[in-house]
This record gives sequence, C-alpha cells and structure tokens, in this order.
Amino acid sequence: MTDTANPAHYCEGAAQLQLGAGFFRPESRPSRDLGVLLVRHLAADQPLRVLDLMAGCGIRALRYGLEGGAAEVWANDADADRLPLLERNLEPLQAQGCRLELSARTAQHLLADCLMQQRRFGFLDLDAFGCPTTLVPLALEALEFGGVLYLASTDGRSPTGHDRPAAIRSLGAAARAHPASWELALRLQIAVVARAAWAMGRGIRPLFSFSEGRTFRTALQLCRRPGPREEEQLGLLASCHGCSDQQHQSLLKLRQWRACSCREAPPLSISGPLWLGPLQDPGSLAAMGVAAGSLPADSIAKTSQRLLSQLQADCGLPLHCWPLAELGRRLGSGPPAMEELLQRLHQEGYQAHRSGVMAGQFRSNAPFQRVLELASALNR
Repeated sequence: MTDTANPAHYCEGAAQLQLGAGFFRPESRPSRDLGVLLVRHLAADQPLRVLDLMAGCGIRALRYGLEGGAAEVWANDADADRLPLLERNLEPLQAQGCRLELSARTAQHLLADCLMQQRRFGFLDLDAFGCPTTLVPLALEALEFGGVLYLASTDGRSPTGHDRPAAIRSLGAAARAHPASWELALRLQIAVVARAAWAMGRGIRPLFSFSEGRTFRTALQLCRRPGPREEEQLGLLASCHGCSDQQHQSLLKLRQWRACSCREAPPLSISGPLWLGPLQDPGSLAAMGVAAGSLPADSIAKTSQRLLSQLQADCGLPLHCWPLAELGRRLGSGPPAMEELLQRLHQEGYQAHRSGVMAGQFRSNAPFQRVLELASALNR
C-alpha cells in the first residue's frame, strides 16, 4: 500500500516506515525492487555487508536487510536532521539480527574514511542526485572483490546530448543527440566506472542497466582484474542524422569512418568514449528472477517483474539501436510490425531483437539501409 499523503504510513515489500519531509519518489520502486533482488542473490553465497551511502528515509537500507538478507547494513545520509527518522525506520533490522550502523556524513568524507580504515562492502548503493562521477573512484575503493556498485544519476541533460559542455566536464566525453538517448547515457556512465576501475588495475562487469528517462541506473561488479580484451569495450558511437546509419569503433582500433549511404553526407554525430559491451548479465538476472520467486508475492511489484523480464531478453548487443518510429518517418507509410521486421532480419542472418532499455526500439547489426528496405517490403 502506498500513502504518500500520510507520511506516517508507507508500505513497500516487507518495509513499513515513515517517509519524513525529504525527497521520495514512489515511482522509483522498480529500482528498489531490483536492488533487493540483487542483494538477495549476493547474500545467498556469503554474509553480505551493505553500504547505503545516501539513505534518505532509509527504505532501501531497510529492504536490503529485511528482504535482501544482508548481514550488515550501514545507512548514511548527509542531513543530520534525518538521523532520528533513520533510527526509527531501521529499528526492525536489529530485531531481525542484522548488524546496523547509522551516520550523518557527506559521502566524500565517509568513503575517504572507509579507504583509510580499509573497510569494504559487498554492495554499495550510491543513489546520487545529479552526476556521481566524482564519487566513483572512492566508491570502488570501498568495494571488496566481487562487490557491486549500484549507481544512479539524475543528470539527464549532459549524457543525452542536451548539454555538451557539461558532458565534457562531468563525464570526460562527447555526448551528441542520438535516437537511443537513454542507452547512450547508460553507456557513458558505465565508461566512467570502467576507466576508474582500470586505473586501479581492476575490471568491471555490468550486471544490469536501465532508465525511465529521469534516472539512469547501473549495477556493476568489481573484478580483481580486467577481463580478456576488456579495454576494447571502450570506444566511440557515430550516428548520421541524414540517413540514420550507425557505426562504432573501439579506441584500441581507431580508423577512418566508412562512408554512409548519404549522397552528400552530413558530419557524423560522434559520442564517446563510452561502453561498447553488454549492458546486462543474463546469469545475474536469471538468479534475481529465482530470488524473486522465494519472496512473498507482493514483495516485487508487477512493473518490476516486467522490467526484469525485458532486461533478461536484451543483453544490450548488438550496439546499434533505432526507434521503430524512425522507420515509419522515413518510409512515410508508418512503421512495420516489430516482430515481422525482426523475423525478416533473422532470416537474412542478422541479429535483431527488441530493446529492453527503451520501449518501441530495436537493435540489430544490419545496415540501416537494409533495415529500411525490408521494412518497406513489409509495408507493401
């Protein structure tokens, strides 16, 4: 039951708590549900220590203990006035036997202390307001090997190409307008984490990535060392606004861009460096689905279950992604049926499937001109 009008009564999953006067979005429940499922999966193998760096009212920390099965939860919020609320809301964790720690410190100071004291966690929730880039290196230092950083950014303008100078400042990358703008933002965010991990001699593995257009969330596992040819996953993504063709190149193998199908090609719109690899890990998502089945039926919302299914069906590759509406606009006769188009692409030997990140989009390794020809034939 959700009752934001009465902050004394809010229920979500196994959590019952007060929201207080701070910022809270009931619509973000899918992100909290997926976080709970990931914590439950990680906690199944060994006692899990969780750090909720920007806890707010404490709902994520509470659910990580009650439903996720975390052995230890540290809930921190920079606003000291919220500590009494956190104490009340998280009291059920101690009754369950979960070791609880509370603090009111800035994220920078807390993470710096964790580095000095060599305190590390198996799961770190960094639900930032704005762009969290400055916190990423310290957050990675606070993870044990195999630990997971659950990262959120509410900076939607710079990574989607709407504020190019800000993207240079905050991401160290060019971000240009792209039809799969949410995915572009996620790939730029993963690239920030990858570069920070590589500078430490570590590697990363994206477990899942998604957005609803307002907040961009990625869960990334810290590995002891980079995987084979992991550095090849950093590169550039180009899109032609004239013919909608897309290309990509790894920074390790940069060369001249090939000509697109335009007679007088406009300059390519190039974004990056960004992550070229998969966005989702099928094994982790499958394990999260199993974890969902072990919880009471009302613990995971229907919208969260649908999101989990969508991500399971789309690992994030092939890289090139287009809206079905773009085909309709170029054909002038409306878009073809999605499933029929995907089937025709499969028949020609191409990879093709629905995007799990943005509704109404598909991804394929086929040249866009061939996609357009097949769509035209289907419409006829």
